[in-house]
Amino acid sequence: MSQNTQSDTSYLLAYSDEEIRRLERQAQFVSSLTRRLFEMAGIAPGMRVLDVGSGAGDVALLLAEYVGQEGSVVGVELNPDMAQLARQRVKHVGLTNVSFIAGDINTVALDGEFDAIVGRLILIYLRDKVAVLHRLVEHLRPGGIVAFQDLDFAGIGASSPPAPLAGQAVGWLREVFRRSGLEVHMGLQLYRLFVDAGLPGPGMELISTAGGGPAWEGYYHLAAVLKSVFQPLIKLDIATEEEVGIETLEERLREESVRLGGAMTGLALMNAWTRKE
Repeated sequence: MSQNTQSDTSYLLAYSDEEIRRLERQAQFVSSLTRRLFEMAGIAPGMRVLDVGSGAGDVALLLAEYVGQEGSVVGVELNPDMAQLARQRVKHVGLTNVSFIAGDINTVALDGEFDAIVGRLILIYLRDKVAVLHRLVEHLRPGGIVAFQDLDFAGIGASSPPAPLAGQAVGWLREVFRRSGLEVHMGLQLYRLFVDAGLPGPGMELISTAGGGPAWEGYYHLAAVLKSVFQPLIKLDIATEEEVGIETLEERLREESVRLGGAMTGLALMNAWTRKE
């Protein structure tokens, strides 16, 4: 659930300072999952990488570690304020090989070829996904990497023993996405998307955060995403304010897990990667 948006998206999460803070905290929470994608795809030193839907620059900053000073990262982000925030963060850590373009991924000018094109939690929000991916691949060198990571509800919210409140919260979230016209199994759709865009079928793996106990970060993230979509959830008559109890939801999720002595899966992402023929 990223702040990465483009002009043809149905972006569900509101743009605000609170949302930016949530996204930065989420980026830390799933960083190991994204690193796994880069390692499976083969992101390596010296590469020139395009980061699609950069948001506040979290993925670009991770990429910079992999490509090193001899490589470079170019991020594209529709929202100019987010692009500027990303530039400030890169400047703060002293990187000179990471840059950001504020523009629509459908029309933005991209100079030269890239060794890899990547994106996290962006394709789910694009309406014409195949057309966008096909256009991007035109800027990829032969043999170059395409690697995307996106949401799939198939891996979210499993618990042992069963945790009723957690299951209900995930159900609310899934229904908001579904009724907002978003693909709740975007991860599983990546295979067909890659093939339809003229790419070889990708390698894929569904990976998830998971945990339990009083200190697990997952309770915060589930409650925080629901808070971000709280108004649509109420307007779509999925649940009432009283049922959700958004201000105490994180605390109640934690209490339930601790009381049951169990664990649950949190945010689940599908990794998909291939190479241009």
